[in-house]
Amino acid sequence: MSEEKHILQTKEEMGLIETLFEGAIWRSRFIVILAVVFGLIGAIILFIVASIDIWNVAVTTFNVTLHMIPHPEHFHEDIVAGIIGAIDLYLIAVVMFIFAFGIYELFISDIDEASGKNGSQILAIHSLDQLKDKIAKVIVMVLVVNFFQRVLHTDFNTPLEMLYFALSITALAVGLSFLSKVGKH
Repeated sequence: MSEEKHILQTKEEMGLIETLFEGAIWRSRFIVILAVVFGLIGAIILFIVASIDIWNVAVTTFNVTLHMIPHPEHFHEDIVAGIIGAIDLYLIAVVMFIFAFGIYELFISDIDEASGKNGSQILAIHSLDQLKDKIAKVIVMVLVVNFFQRVLHTDFNTPLEMLYFALSITALAVGLSFLSKVGKH
């Protein structure tokens, strides 16, 4: 009888240790709050920097136009490149927001306000694959925008360079077409 009592105590002790250990493992998921907080901070910083970049383009454009200064060389390309650069930063900020919201929803809790009547499903993440897909689509758009920003400052000197440029745009268009078809299924 005493041996049976000892076995029960050992099982109870093991159950208590297992419960404590599993609870500690489960609560350790809260470490991802660091990724959420710093992801949001990063996104906010990128939104501010992109907005300042657009403001600077606007001020420069206004000053040149107001003072009727002849346009500097590559003036229009620089304006477009500045705005496209800001769009690039905005898109990266969106990636950071999607990442922060997705990680929070997957590891911590659903965001109550997002699931309400007026909540948008754009940030609703229910699996790591869904988070990965949303981030991948935005990253592809960042790469496309970055490509066009770089193309603005590229000089094409030979017909072969123009052909490469046309082929790269075709490849981007085909890739975006496939990406949009995958997103619909």
